[in-house]
Amino acid sequence: MTSYAFRRKIQLSFLLTFLLIVGCAFVFTPNLFAAEEVVVEQTAGQYTTAWVCIAAAIAFGLGALGAGMAISKVGSAAMGAISERPEIASNALIFIALAEGLVVFGFITALMILAKV
Repeated sequence: MTSYAFRRKIQLSFLLTFLLIVGCAFVFTPNLFAAEEVVVEQTAGQYTTAWVCIAAAIAFGLGALGAGMAISKVGSAAMGAISERPEIASNALIFIALAEGLVVFGFITALMILAKV
């Protein structure tokens, strides 16, 4: 596959993802606008639900992004090492599992943040 074809497929996948998000927005937002307005008094000690959900999404998203980057680096190095010495495959899998632990930490942090709601 040429780099042009690969770039074209990546652009197509981003376009389809964007269209899916916009389509979901058109499907699910009319119910939000049809709801009655509720006046919420904000005090200094209260969090709004939107900010709590955004914080949880950022915690989980950054954990997943960091884990993906770590697994890409560790996984490629592990596959190179396994190709030279197959007996270290179990050690390489341990390092990959440690990198996957970042997703778990992000998920737990997001659940702790959502417990504030």
